[in-house]
Amino acid sequence: MFMLRNVTKYLFGDTSKESIVEIPQGQLYLVRPLSPKGYSELIFKDAAATIRRTGQEYQYQLVVQRAYEEGEEELLAEEDGDNGDADALSADKDEKIFLLDQALHFRSEIRDGGDAVFAWRDLSGDPGDLYEFVCDRSVQAPEVGTFEMVAIKCQYERKFRKPQEVATEKELQQFNFTDQTIPSASAVSSPTTKAMDPPPKQKAIEDSLAKQTQKDLSAREAKSRASDKEVTHTIAPPSAMTPKGSEVLAKERAELHLFDFPSGSFMLQDRSVVATVSEVGQWEYWLQITGDEREWLGQPVVADINPVFNFEYLSFIFNHYTEDGSAYSWLLRFTDQETEERFQEGLMRALWERLNEIKWTKPTDNERQYVLDAFQDLTMDDAENAAGEAENEEEEEEEEEVEPDRSDSQQDEEYDSDESADDVVTKPDDGNTNSLLAVGYKHDRSFVVRGSKIGVFKHTPNENLEFSTNISKIETPGGKLFSPKKVMLHSEDTDMVLQNEANPNSLYRMDLEYGKVVDEWKVHDDISVKTFAPEKKFSQMTGEQTFLGLSHNALYRVDPRLSGNKIVESDLKQYTAKNAFSCAATTEKGYIAVASEKGDIRMFNKLGLQAKSQLPALGEPIVGLDVSADGRWVLATCRTYLLLIDALQKDGKNEGKLGFEKPFAKDSKPQPKRLTLQPSHVAQFQHETKAALSFTPARFNTGVDDKETSIITATGPFIVTWNMKKVLAGRKDPYTIKRYDQEVKADDFKYGSDRNVIVALPNEVNMVAKQSFKKPTRESIAATPRASGRFGTRLGKSDVVNSPY
Repeated sequence: MFMLRNVTKYLFGDTSKESIVEIPQGQLYLVRPLSPKGYSELIFKDAAATIRRTGQEYQYQLVVQRAYEEGEEELLAEEDGDNGDADALSADKDEKIFLLDQALHFRSEIRDGGDAVFAWRDLSGDPGDLYEFVCDRSVQAPEVGTFEMVAIKCQYERKFRKPQEVATEKELQQFNFTDQTIPSASAVSSPTTKAMDPPPKQKAIEDSLAKQTQKDLSAREAKSRASDKEVTHTIAPPSAMTPKGSEVLAKERAELHLFDFPSGSFMLQDRSVVATVSEVGQWEYWLQITGDEREWLGQPVVADINPVFNFEYLSFIFNHYTEDGSAYSWLLRFTDQETEERFQEGLMRALWERLNEIKWTKPTDNERQYVLDAFQDLTMDDAENAAGEAENEEEEEEEEEVEPDRSDSQQDEEYDSDESADDVVTKPDDGNTNSLLAVGYKHDRSFVVRGSKIGVFKHTPNENLEFSTNISKIETPGGKLFSPKKVMLHSEDTDMVLQNEANPNSLYRMDLEYGKVVDEWKVHDDISVKTFAPEKKFSQMTGEQTFLGLSHNALYRVDPRLSGNKIVESDLKQYTAKNAFSCAATTEKGYIAVASEKGDIRMFNKLGLQAKSQLPALGEPIVGLDVSADGRWVLATCRTYLLLIDALQKDGKNEGKLGFEKPFAKDSKPQPKRLTLQPSHVAQFQHETKAALSFTPARFNTGVDDKETSIITATGPFIVTWNMKKVLAGRKDPYTIKRYDQEVKADDFKYGSDRNVIVALPNEVNMVAKQSFKKPTRESIAATPRASGRFGTRLGKSDVVNSPY
């Protein structure tokens, strides 16, 4: 089989492709010859085996992914019913991932009956346990040989940290384990023939394959060499001047890698550098990386570095920004876990002190661990399901792409190529752009705020938006025009509560049937309204009149039915400290989550009382907050990342209670899941847009009878949606993206579904299918769409600018 060495060269050559080689069909078994648990277990009845790249140089994965028959996945999902959370928290049931390492003892056999089998050790199982992938009869012997040769070369690269092209025959033989027999996946063993000593028929096929592909191979290699000369790899920028430090917080040796945009992988730059984190001023910290021959980089320790620690790969990935706004993604690989832990402690101390302006020694041990856990990508316990940094997980199952019937849409009128500039406003002459979005729960309507106007859009049965009407003037009852800072649908979606930044102690009620502001609600003479939220998550579907209000240091109830000031004094909770409250959200039962600009989160079971639980601040201000209907999940939005927090207590005297109902024990704060983009994706985003990350307030999909399955947010021209099941299962890159040519101003799911997203761009409003979102790749990040989606809704001048209600 080693004569197939040359045949595999072109498979490695195209680094733009994640997958190197695939066996499209087979069955995966777990065989336990020595275990009392049972001889063998069928894991996947129908599956595909793939060898693919990770985001790190010389690291590869063997992936076996379950294949569903048509309709099978949907049927299983229906049978699972309410067990979605349990499935999400368990190991991924749809794919198995193995880091290709010599310890697997990967090998193959061609059995007397013609069946081809791959086998490798189950490193987390009992001695003798093996995974076996039995190839379908349609898989040809040459494919088996090529697959095994690729696996051998991947193991070589991981062990020697060299490209497979320089490997000798002797070196590759180290990864030949054909002397180890492979037991049958059934209880009755069958005679076997070792794949590395193939039967005459197979050898003849391999000889023929090698001859047939030699001419093709030479042409491919010549083309590849010419292409390599044309590709310009990412070059490290000059290092900034290092300021004088007063205290060293961490200083460790590591390997240095730089993310290469053309190849989409991290490239080794220096085998031995010193990474130092030091204090350089009051609450100012610096990261410097120095090699034996040059200074590689220096930069302030700030939130934008987007730090990710991965203990399976002993790596730390972060972003680096130069003065001209260019972004680079770097990776440090440490020699052992203890070294990485020391460096993590120093860096996180610097980042936390920078953001909070408080010394790291002031928080308790448990609070410090909470911070470290939030910025840790994986722990060693997660290794079985881990994927490499910047490795893109394959979707569990692509949704069936059905082109919706858009027959009632206005696409012909709006997107005719001969449309004149007067028909569509691309740069409105009033100087305003879309800014806020409110999605109706009770009625299929969405409302888009644009300066002192509101566009009203109907949700059609064909999952489209249809312009309905325009509220042309938002003005106080006294006739003063204003642009709302925040809006909220109210009272069965018949009213809208509006906030006027020029009058911070009042709110306004717009009657949507009349299209005008009919009431001014004075909340309090001395207590302002910073933001507000519904009494309960679905209050806007009911006639509930009261709602919650927040000032910078107070939480209270607003009752518009009161005479005079509308604040309910008995439900007022005011703090003496400057808490800098920023946002709030409520559950279906009316439990309340309140976040602050300091980054902490308080959890209340009712107004007027002390918070039942308080979660420590990570440092960044929280700009958005959402809570699942049942109170299980709290979702906080910071500028560069999201936080997903499980509010259910798993142990102790309050086991089974939510943090809203009973306080968390001091030593058992929930472990936050920090949702962010892979640093390499962040670098590509900024490479494309020249703008830093800035997430819009993230939201769950919502509906009275719906489980939260997805999260939506946006940054710049990108909409990002996370799959909750993949997040909770620890999958890598559990998000997909959609790019526009303009900044996304606001976004939310259509009520009652996670399949459709409503998007407000500066001059357009769209409803898009979630299935149109793409896995983040160089191509999907760089792709610039047309100015409007095919089924988007753009407003004409008569709709937006001049037309009265």
